[in-house]
Amino acid sequence: MTPQDQRSIVTLCLMAAFVDGEKHARERDEVRRIADGLAQAGELSSLYQDVLMKRVALADAVAGLQSPEARQLAYEMAVCVCDADGAQSGPEQAFLAELQGALGLAGGPAAQFAQQAQAVADAPLGRNAEVEAMLSSIEPTAAGPVPVPASLPATTPTPAAAQVDEAALDAQILRASILNGALELLPETLSTLAIIPLQMKLVYGIGKAHGYELDKGHVKDFLATVGVGLTSQYLEQAGRKLLGGLLGKVGGGLLRGVGRQAVSSGMSFASTYALGHVAKRYYAGGRQLSAQTLKDAFAGVVQEGQALQSRYLPDMQAQARTLDAGKVLALVRGSGA
Repeated sequence: MTPQDQRSIVTLCLMAAFVDGEKHARERDEVRRIADGLAQAGELSSLYQDVLMKRVALADAVAGLQSPEARQLAYEMAVCVCDADGAQSGPEQAFLAELQGALGLAGGPAAQFAQQAQAVADAPLGRNAEVEAMLSSIEPTAAGPVPVPASLPATTPTPAAAQVDEAALDAQILRASILNGALELLPETLSTLAIIPLQMKLVYGIGKAHGYELDKGHVKDFLATVGVGLTSQYLEQAGRKLLGGLLGKVGGGLLRGVGRQAVSSGMSFASTYALGHVAKRYYAGGRQLSAQTLKDAFAGVVQEGQALQSRYLPDMQAQARTLDAGKVLALVRGSGA
């Protein structure tokens, strides 16, 4: 993939991120932070400002794509950006229709991908048999007990929390972190999109274990409170893979090298690990932690998760070799969905 391809794809993703104008201020700030980081990593200077100030047109970005594969990848990533926070808005649908026409991708694989991505975005919160089977099959090979963060804030457990199997939840969080780290090793854009709903399923399950029946709105608010924006998280994950040569068939396919894998999978492992443990402490304590405490706790546990990432990288690699697009769809939706 050429630097021009990368620049055009990131430009189109930023356009998709801002097309509906409904992003919360904190999400816009996260997108800007990520765009600045991608610019530094890939010499893509001024992209954020170019898009925000409308100094670049969709036709200009599309013109920079130099192969059919790059055009398909650009469309897939734009679809995922629009789907990352759930159902597409009217402006997002209009943008994607215009983009599809400009790329010359009407019908066929592009339409099929859009349907699959929407199915992932619309997936129900409850864990299905496919998720349960996949998680139960993960047996971490690293020696020692299941790691538990040391930086979590103190809380007073509720009476209901005394009935929860804490060790089982810790093991579940670790397995979910390994699975999401594995998904980020896969070259398909759909696999990257699947990380978000699987994180939401994890939070939902932890809340339910503590007696809370959560809906999507609550889970999204929880993620946003700790500092995980849905659109920005997808953009960050996909951007790392794109610039690292791990995303799309034009990037050379699956598992291109341990160094790049470690960089790519580290944040998905760490963010899932942190989400799980912060959610466990939050719901065990009766949802008494403040928004700032939650955000600080998440940041601290992310650092602990990053330190653990290399320890569990072989497990992520092993899981990645068992997954494909069909299995990813089944994990998120359930075979009967």
